[in-house]
Amino acid sequence: MSRTLLALLVLLFVAGCGGRQPSFTAPRNLDNACLMERERPQYFAAMRATERRWGVPLPVQAAIIHAESRFIGDARTPVRYTLGVIPMGRQSSALGYSQALDGTWDEYVREAGGRRASRMDIRDATDFIGWYTNKTRERNGVPLTDARNQYLAYHEGHTGFARGSYNAKPWLLGVADRVASRAAMYDAQLRACGRR
Repeated sequence: MSRTLLALLVLLFVAGCGGRQPSFTAPRNLDNACLMERERPQYFAAMRATERRWGVPLPVQAAIIHAESRFIGDARTPVRYTLGVIPMGRQSSALGYSQALDGTWDEYVREAGGRRASRMDIRDATDFIGWYTNKTRERNGVPLTDARNQYLAYHEGHTGFARGSYNAKPWLLGVADRVASRAAMYDAQLRACGRR
């Protein structure tokens, strides 16, 4: 193999390892929906497609994604350690923008997503949220516009939500309140910049 070809292969390999894909990193300003849309129009195109398909308002989707992954496409739960040093695996199988668990994701893929769906693809992640929140509406009677209770059901699961398991978790109630506030903020911002 010539030196030139070898150097080119090494250069391509190093370039390929150069860092995370931009779509996996969070947008720069998570507190301004208009700036987020300007930076990541594909995120908002995906959320609008989900809003059309499933009826879930874009601000509700965005607030759930913010709470779950901060818009980091390859987000995972932290690793658990025994004795502070021995890794024992991740806290859960949650992955991607939506932090969907393996079992729930598999159910979505069978029912609505298709075999090629990926939790690290924003279009599939928002579609998953649309599918899941509609299940919450059907099973638990939570309106698609109710960001707080949709988030509680999203976090606790449909059965846990029906049992009220979130009532024993004050920290989760606080997160749900922040999801509702963020959804309202995103809605107001998008209306102000003419994107709703």
